[in-house]
Amino acid sequence: MSKAGMILEGGGTRGVFTAGVLDYFMEQGLYLPYVIGVSAGACNAVDYVSRQPGRTKMCTIDFLEAGSYVGLKSLIQTHSLFNMDLIFDVFPNRLIPFDYDTYFSSGATCILTATNCLTGRAAYLTEDSSRERLMAICRASSSLPVISQMVKVDGIPMLDGGLADSVPIRKALHDGVKKNVVILTRQEGYRKLPAKKTLRMARIMYSKYPNLIKAIKYRAYYYNKTMELLEDLESRGHVAVIRPQIPVIKNTEDRPEVLTEFYNHGYEYAKDIFEKTASYLRWDPKEAEKKNTSAS
Repeated sequence: MSKAGMILEGGGTRGVFTAGVLDYFMEQGLYLPYVIGVSAGACNAVDYVSRQPGRTKMCTIDFLEAGSYVGLKSLIQTHSLFNMDLIFDVFPNRLIPFDYDTYFSSGATCILTATNCLTGRAAYLTEDSSRERLMAICRASSSLPVISQMVKVDGIPMLDGGLADSVPIRKALHDGVKKNVVILTRQEGYRKLPAKKTLRMARIMYSKYPNLIKAIKYRAYYYNKTMELLEDLESRGHVAVIRPQIPVIKNTEDRPEVLTEFYNHGYEYAKDIFEKTASYLRWDPKEAEKKNTSAS
């Protein structure tokens, strides 16, 4: 199998679709050496590289049955629509332990995408030893503009990676990854509309960050250009795109039953397209098992 990669789009709690797909892939032993995630896709990426099937589901869905981490209450208490301290500190370090050791020893290239608020450009970040910096990067990648606070990584203020590069297929190709599996959280044909309300708020809140305002202004344009590129690559068999086949949920969905249905859709759809995906990747399960056995 030539160098292959996994590219994971964000989308808030829509990321449970991606979690379902990846959980099935992990159960089959399908681990790719290059992973790049954005926002909720970054959270999925690290759980994939740490080889923890079910962890994203547990954080996103199962915990909601005990208490919500998303919504107005969180916004009032933590100044963020999502309770980021809970997601990126309490969960990984206490309640739902993240396997840092497996992640750091995986040998995989795992890139987490954030937006540099000073330049307005995508920051493609990696971490192979520091637990604190890894979770800070995940937090920055997932911090939505206006409704979340900026997160400093290496002293630089950052926000959600989707502002600058929602689906970093160009980055993967630039890095020499020839076989890419792209998991989207929107249906085929989706195009993003300009976020006029967010832009108005951004101009007020981020007056000191003109490049960030520019990134927000042109986000829809660059997102739609990326969708056109993906559709072209897909039509020529140069990329495998996995996307929801049912109506998508909102990115702040907090009803466990709705999230579970969307997660299950991802899991079952992964079953349906697994052989096709494995064939595209030229993935050999016996060869993969040998590598996994030797690594352990």
